[in-house]
Amino acid sequence: MTTETHQQALGTARRHSSTAGTLKALLISMRPQQWTKNLIVFAAVIFSGDLDHAMRLVDVAAAFVLFCVLSGCGYLINDARDLERDRLHERKRSRPMAAGELSPQLAAAVATVGVAAALAGSFALDPGFAAVAAGYLALQLLYSFWLKEMVILDAMAIAGCFVLRVTAGAVVIDVSLSPWIVLCTALLALFLAFAKRRHELLMVEGAVDHRPALEHYSESFLDTMIATVTAATIVFYSMYTFWAHEGHQRAYMMLSVPFVAYGLFRYLYLMHMKDLGGSPETVLLTDVPLILDIVLWVATVVAVLYFT
Repeated sequence: MTTETHQQALGTARRHSSTAGTLKALLISMRPQQWTKNLIVFAAVIFSGDLDHAMRLVDVAAAFVLFCVLSGCGYLINDARDLERDRLHERKRSRPMAAGELSPQLAAAVATVGVAAALAGSFALDPGFAAVAAGYLALQLLYSFWLKEMVILDAMAIAGCFVLRVTAGAVVIDVSLSPWIVLCTALLALFLAFAKRRHELLMVEGAVDHRPALEHYSESFLDTMIATVTAATIVFYSMYTFWAHEGHQRAYMMLSVPFVAYGLFRYLYLMHMKDLGGSPETVLLTDVPLILDIVLWVATVVAVLYFT
């Protein structure tokens, strides 16, 4: 091999390596581990009794993918906006944009294309679903640019995003969304949001510099809010199991209440005794007792709705 040929080969290898590195940085910045939040779009098809309806299941799966694209693009925009703040955070400074591995301009361009493609796909799937998806994107952007710095409203915005996810799952299969599911979804999201704020306030050095809204929170206030939404979630979910179904299903649905209570109490245990709670998606994917509890809850709900 001549010197010129060798240099050309090295140049090609570097370009391929650079491209692969950029693609990897983009994927990491879109936070695929967070996409588990979008699984809640399946709630409507499960609770409507249509889980065995193949076409509806396909539509919800498509909705899940589109929400993953939208949320991933939202994270790209969020990281580009918070670039300097992330560099002050002990964990977030390793994110590709904060670490200088990904250009904010490239991330913004990819996000723009991704959002356009996802909204076009949403409209093709169902115009009503597209409207909900656009609302979700708008709320996500409002959170990234303004609401995340407003005490209480930051947590409520997170809850709103979860409610829009579950609403999208109902709209795409054209079923009525139970107000009980909306209420329980919002309360659970508030629980996770306040638990995350508590972890950030107590465990993250320089947290107020990174997230100004934390200046207006205190440990006692957050503990009060967490206790309030924990109790409300258990009470309203229990009421749902008693009143939302007719006939013999009503009593059997109450069998799922202990799993909801245990899941919340287990999370509180991990938050208080193990100093976890700053990354709900990590806790939900790594704590074996919590994973087993969720699996048993889903199995119980499916068994009651489809086999009784």
